[in-house]
Amino acid sequence: MTYTSPRRPQLFYTTAPMPCPYVAGRMERKVVTDIGGPDAERLHNRLSRAGFRRSHTIAYAPVCPSCSACVPIRVPVTRFAPDRTQRRTLRRNMMIEGFEVPAHATTEQFTLFQRYQFARHAEGDMAAMNFYDYRAMIEDTPIDTLMIEFRTPEDQLVCVSLIDRLDDGLSAVYSFFDPTLEARSLGAYAIMYLIDHTRRMGLPYLYLGYWIRDSAKMAYKARFRPAEILFRGAWVPLDGHEAPQDGSGMTRFPISFPE
Repeated sequence: MTYTSPRRPQLFYTTAPMPCPYVAGRMERKVVTDIGGPDAERLHNRLSRAGFRRSHTIAYAPVCPSCSACVPIRVPVTRFAPDRTQRRTLRRNMMIEGFEVPAHATTEQFTLFQRYQFARHAEGDMAAMNFYDYRAMIEDTPIDTLMIEFRTPEDQLVCVSLIDRLDDGLSAVYSFFDPTLEARSLGAYAIMYLIDHTRRMGLPYLYLGYWIRDSAKMAYKARFRPAEILFRGAWVPLDGHEAPQDGSGMTRFPISFPE
């Protein structure tokens, strides 16, 4: 007789309440689980479709008892069409090239990351990160993770996106850019590049994390239409639904969109 050990149960934990970084005056709680191990890819795929996000080897989702402002959002990439403002952003950045690179931290990236944090989020925890913290954020991953470096014709690094690959798309984990080039809307350009990159990979969705309608930091995600949100356990079109109310080497890929 052969004994087969039962599969280890997946354990979920709830964090202690902490001040919400997005909505003033509210407290946040998260449910977290470890996704390390031999089944990491499959588990990460399932949790991502259920609205979870990844940080290092942990997947998390908000479970705030009196607030449901954080809404998972994704873009069906074959149906995305830039609006007039987004087309201007594409033209403004047409000379910037995206390069897919392995998820390895570099001092060049970290210098840009620090400049971005000090200019945009000086009071946040990430502004205090040293290079080893940054390297852990980039490299401490149990799944298929990659990066896109955005460079000028002079090879100046101006934007970086950290991305996870899923079986049904890409998940934009974190992006940062040169804060002195704010007029170029590099954050919006990076999202449109990732939409196009996802489409060229033959994958249907770009996951953008959480849309928070009343947060200046997170409301912008709804500008990439059409979009879908996770509403009552199902992905539905954003149009017609309001946010719930509560009290190895580089590979260059040019960007293109159909007219």
